[in-house]
Formats: sequence, structure tokens, C-alpha cells
Amino acid sequence: MVKDFGAYADKQVVLEPVSAGELSGLSFAVKDVFAIQGHRSTAGNPDWLKTHHAAKKTAPALTSLLHAGARLEGTTITDELMYSLNGENFHYGTPVNPKDPKRIPGGSSCGSAVAVAAGLADFAIGTDTGGSVRIPSSYCGIYGIRPTHDIVQIDDVIPLSKSFDTVGWMARDASTLWKVGRVLIEAEEDGSFTRMIMAEDAWKLIDREAKEALLTELHKWDTDSLEQSTAILAEEGLAEWAETFRMLQGREIWQEHGEWIQTYNPTFGPGIAERFQWASTLADTDISPYLQKRSMITEKVEKLLKDDGVLILPTAPGTAPLLNLPVEELEVRRSRTFQLCCIAGLTGLPQVNIPLAEVNGVPVGLSIIAGKRQDRKLLKWITQLEANRV
Repeated sequence: MVKDFGAYADKQVVLEPVSAGELSGLSFAVKDVFAIQGHRSTAGNPDWLKTHHAAKKTAPALTSLLHAGARLEGTTITDELMYSLNGENFHYGTPVNPKDPKRIPGGSSCGSAVAVAAGLADFAIGTDTGGSVRIPSSYCGIYGIRPTHDIVQIDDVIPLSKSFDTVGWMARDASTLWKVGRVLIEAEEDGSFTRMIMAEDAWKLIDREAKEALLTELHKWDTDSLEQSTAILAEEGLAEWAETFRMLQGREIWQEHGEWIQTYNPTFGPGIAERFQWASTLADTDISPYLQKRSMITEKVEKLLKDDGVLILPTAPGTAPLLNLPVEELEVRRSRTFQLCCIAGLTGLPQVNIPLAEVNGVPVGLSIIAGKRQDRKLLKWITQLEANRV
């Protein structure tokens, strides 16, 4: 367990590169929700494994990486059906956070984040619906991206909530994150960022020590050429934005998995079971007002950023919570975390976590959100910023 940090669901799933390319010499791990020909995904739940067949083909996102020269070295543990931000799997165990084994790794792409942070793979692929790449990246002290919704092929990936699901990836350095992005995302228009906006209401959600640590490091970036400003994203409060996300996601989740749950009555761990039960109570009439709210939020943030602005905010409310906290305490933390994660989730915009600071040796992540389909430009810009950090 200690040797591999418990990151892998199946270390025996190996795919060799199809050809040489930009990723030659790099290894990667993949969250156990991607189709791999001949392999049965667990989606983090033994009953899912029992009731599903092996894949007939490999997901195109993985195929692209193999054609670019990367080598797949195993599938990684995920929270059950990707419906958590903690990374504590009731059935398969909790991957060990290499930065602090006393703390959770974050989820649901927990195994992928741990594999990268522990140096077991050069990069890892996960999915991000409500924060599932960004949060474990922050907690494990690595780089991670949730890209623009639908910009990366998500075919043959077990869904959670399709209008929010994205394929994301993680790496220990910005240049590798950018290199993978060049493979997975088609070239976009050139341009540059000219404005940097601090999200005031988002910064109010972070613990004091974490805030001080991030701002200290942020000031070491060379951003003098950017017009700098502040903005309040949600006059009504980010809690309302988070509730909009929660309701829309919950309804989609039950539409996606409700029939399977009712048919097979799977066993879920604490927290997961309660969320699925709650999702089962939602109807289309419950979420109609939230659809309109989502459109208004998207329009507002897109208008703020356009194609030359970046939004600066903390990725999570602070460092990773300790292991084995009561469900009730984790849910309180989850609520604050969701308020930060829902911004990119609702708008479908790209967000990158940067392992910018530490509090008593424990990582704290900073996030940058850019306008729609500005992913490659964002990744390149972050690589340059990090290279020039003093």
C-alpha cells in the first residue's frame, strides 16, 4: 500500500504507445471510468463492476495520448460513480496523499492525483464535473485543469452529469500540463491576456492562513503588464450559484444512473448513498428556475472575461481536511468548496489549479479561470508565468 500510495485500481492495465510523438517517454495513469478495450471499469463501486461488461474499444481521449507517444500504466481509484470531492472510497480504500498522509487526497479523481503527486506517473487523466480534478490537484500539490466543456472528447467515459462532465488532466509541472493540452485540444486563435481580475467573493471563502500564503506567492508573478481589478461575481452570493449547480447536477445524475440504482440496489458508502437518495427526489419541475439562472451566470462571467481576461481565485477553502472526519463536518467543507468550484462548472469555462503555496508544509492551490475555449492560451501563459516567478 505504501509503495504505490494506494492510487491504482488496476496496475496491470498497460497500453504501449501507438507511435512516437510529443509525449514520447512519458507515462500516464487514468481514472477507472474511461473505456479501455477488454477492461471492465469499476467506477469506484464493486456493484458497478459486477453489472457491466468489458469495453469494446478504448476512449478516444486515451487513444490520442497513445498516438502522441505516451504509455498508459494503470487505472486509478475514484470516488464511487465520481459523486464526491473527498477521495475516501468505502470499498477500495483511500489513496494516500503524498504531501500529508494524515489528510484526504480529494476526489473524485483521487487515485490520478496521488499517482502524479507520488511520482508514479508523469501525468494522469481524470474527469471533472464539480471539482474532481481541481480539488485533488489542490490537496495533493500538483497542477490540474478542468478544460472548456466539450473541448476534449469525452466519448466512452462513464458519465456523472453530462452537461458538466469534462476530461481533465494533472501533472507535477506546468510544462507537462501544457504539453498534454497541445495533444488533447485543437489549436485555437492566438492572442494574449491583458486583464487580471480578483474574484472578491471567492476570496472570502478561504481560510486566513491559506489566503495569506497564496497572496504572498501571487505577488511574485510578473503581472505588471496586465490591467488589474477586482470584481464581485455573485451579488446574490456564491451560495446561490452553488445551489444552482447542485440542483442541476443532481437531476442529471439521477436521470443518468437512477434506473441502474433501482435495478441493482448497489451498496454505497457514507455520504455517497445520501447524495444519490437526495438526487432521486428531484423532478424536472424542481430545476426549471435553475436552468434560467445558469444561463444568466454564464452570460455574466463570459462578458466579464471575454477572450483577454483571467479570473484569480483560490481553488479550495484551504488545505486538505484530515482523514476520517465525520460526514457532517465534511459536508460543511464541501459546501464552501462547491461555491468555489461551481463558477467554472456552471459556465463551462477552463480552470487551472496551480500548486502555488503551502501552509505548514501542506499544499494550497490557486486557480485561474479564462474565457471560453482559451484553454491552450491559458496553459501556455501559466507555463510562462511559473518560469518567470521570482
